[in-house]
Amino acid sequence: MEGDGDDFPPEPSEHSHSQRGSVASSVTRAQDLLVYLASNSAVHLTLEGLSCMSAQELGRNVREALNIPNSAVDVFAFWFCSPLLDLQLKPKHLPYKLCRQWQDLLYRFTEAPPEDISQDEPCLLYKRNVFYPRSKELQIEDEGVLRLLYDEAQMNILEGRYPCDPEHWLTLGALSCAIELGTGLDDQALTVAIREKKLSSFLPAHAALGGGGFLSTLRGRGGRNAEMEQNLIKEYRSVCSSAATGSSLEPIALLHQYLRSCHTLPYYGCAFFMGETDKPAQGLLHRGGRKAVSVGISLEGVYVMDVKEKHVLLGLKFSELSWDHSYPETEGDSHILWLEFDGEEAGMPVNKLLKIYSKQAELMSGLIEFCVELRSVGESAAAGTDERQQGKLRRQSSVVCSRVHSLNTISYVDDGKEIKRLKPKRAASFFTRHAQPPTYSEVQVTESLEQG
Repeated sequence: MEGDGDDFPPEPSEHSHSQRGSVASSVTRAQDLLVYLASNSAVHLTLEGLSCMSAQELGRNVREALNIPNSAVDVFAFWFCSPLLDLQLKPKHLPYKLCRQWQDLLYRFTEAPPEDISQDEPCLLYKRNVFYPRSKELQIEDEGVLRLLYDEAQMNILEGRYPCDPEHWLTLGALSCAIELGTGLDDQALTVAIREKKLSSFLPAHAALGGGGFLSTLRGRGGRNAEMEQNLIKEYRSVCSSAATGSSLEPIALLHQYLRSCHTLPYYGCAFFMGETDKPAQGLLHRGGRKAVSVGISLEGVYVMDVKEKHVLLGLKFSELSWDHSYPETEGDSHILWLEFDGEEAGMPVNKLLKIYSKQAELMSGLIEFCVELRSVGESAAAGTDERQQGKLRRQSSVVCSRVHSLNTISYVDDGKEIKRLKPKRAASFFTRHAQPPTYSEVQVTESLEQG
């Protein structure tokens, strides 16, 4: 995901350009193109001049094929996605050209071995634009546009990319039943419909299938699924009964309700990057190591999530952090994204530094800078809404709360001469870039969900 600057800068490479992918075909006359959607369906286009067609021009053809109004031009963007890398294209990018450079991009921004890179194929997806303010989504009344946003949000919930608590994904699952199956089903008909589509079509995979832990072993997967099924049916009844209180069960209203519920997750609409952080030292030998993390960046802030545990490790608004990225100095070193924020150590206020190891550090830094610039000119107005809606989830056990204790951070203060650890003195960042003037507040696990 490229957030600032011009096109992806070319770098000399000995690796051959990829000839695969949904847009890499011969450069003669009319060419076939598949544009995938979050629902796993695809738009089949036959276009002339594809090799020199920009993403902006291609967008007009896709909107026409999907009957998307021109008023929604900023809602979606083109993405190149593969198991190794996701990149959002700018309007001026040439998808055909970029696809042919895919292998070079993988060598530059991933740690994948050459054999994986040689086999990787990007798909061209049409999905949510990371720079589109979430506050504008609920003003959309076109059902087709809302359906596309719903499909993508649901995919991220089901795949665990958006961590959420059981009561949250249960409500979302019930809303999905109402949207996809209708609101007039009795319990028996609903049970049959859920079993036909499978429980994992409505609930996150790690919830629907179980984690193989103690409860799953004790009761068996069948017993767990039966319980989840009954909970989903009960929640579906609750959603449908809202008609009696005056709430609409029309498709557009249900789609709005689903998206509004997703908006309470601070990382909704993020672009995601893969990386690693240091684990805190444990045991007598103080062994640490690294853990895999997913870094989500949006107009709202930066969120670091544990890939395995499906919960937030750290969430910060841009006003609460400073950042930078560094390149390897010697062979064997890593690209690093540095995040600086306020914290506490032994009851004393300190600055904390988190190192995120990733070859995508340059992309992350650029996206943060671009999002900060967009916010500075007032293009996002969603923060107030989030603060009202997230209050009920303010508890330490919630998956959306920060777990700074699970991270190995560097605690320090800077007295202007040298970095010292654990001094109870406030200090300015040594970074040259600030999202805003340093009006920091201490980062506390139980205090703000917009921080994750």
